[in-house]
Amino acid sequence: MRVRVLFFGVLKDLAGVGADTLTIGDDAFVGDVLSHYEKQIPELKLLLSSIAVSVNRQYAGPEVRLHPGDEIALLPPVSGGAGRASIVTEPIPIESAVNSIKRAQDGAVVVFEGVVRNNTRGRRTLYLDYEAYAEMALEQMDSLAERALTGFTVRDVAIIHRLGRLQIGETSVLVVVAAPHRADAFDACRWIIDTLKRTVPIWKKEYFEDGAVWADGEPFPSELPRANGTHSGPPASK
Repeated sequence: MRVRVLFFGVLKDLAGVGADTLTIGDDAFVGDVLSHYEKQIPELKLLLSSIAVSVNRQYAGPEVRLHPGDEIALLPPVSGGAGRASIVTEPIPIESAVNSIKRAQDGAVVVFEGVVRNNTRGRRTLYLDYEAYAEMALEQMDSLAERALTGFTVRDVAIIHRLGRLQIGETSVLVVVAAPHRADAFDACRWIIDTLKRTVPIWKKEYFEDGAVWADGEPFPSELPRANGTHSGPPASK
């Protein structure tokens, strides 16, 4: 059977392509795909403990059986932001996003902006490039919004992430949370951005005066299966 394999971030650089079509046995599993690319990309074996895998935009472990036409994505740690989530390639409309979420019953609207800074670990940053597994990223961001609404006492949530080239001072991600009380809004907003940075498949490449690197991502949460089959516990509810 034939499946489609996607590479993102540093894995795309290692593979030399963003997507590949792989012909594999009819009884193949995710682990067989990983074994194939370990032979093609020797560096992959050293990264398996930090890589996650998705099948048809759902996180999956090596034991998951594949079917013809499946889309498998190899996901490095993300660098990470119901109509409540969106991805844009133009500047994020911050004021309109905030105003659109406010209602008379809200006692607090908390806004988080992730902004491109001009340095990283003492190196002067020129600009950033953001890329994503866009369809999966949107689904994951929508899920974060819904989980925030059920897990915290908040009324509404908006999450917007920008892709493409961003200059110093531009906003890469916006999280807006409206709630009756400020404590709930603050708690939900921080949970959303912290979880987004660890789970939503968005990556950034940093460009400096003396070169460029993919930003080190935060490790995936322990409950998500890894490419080498390690994970622990069921998915967290909040």
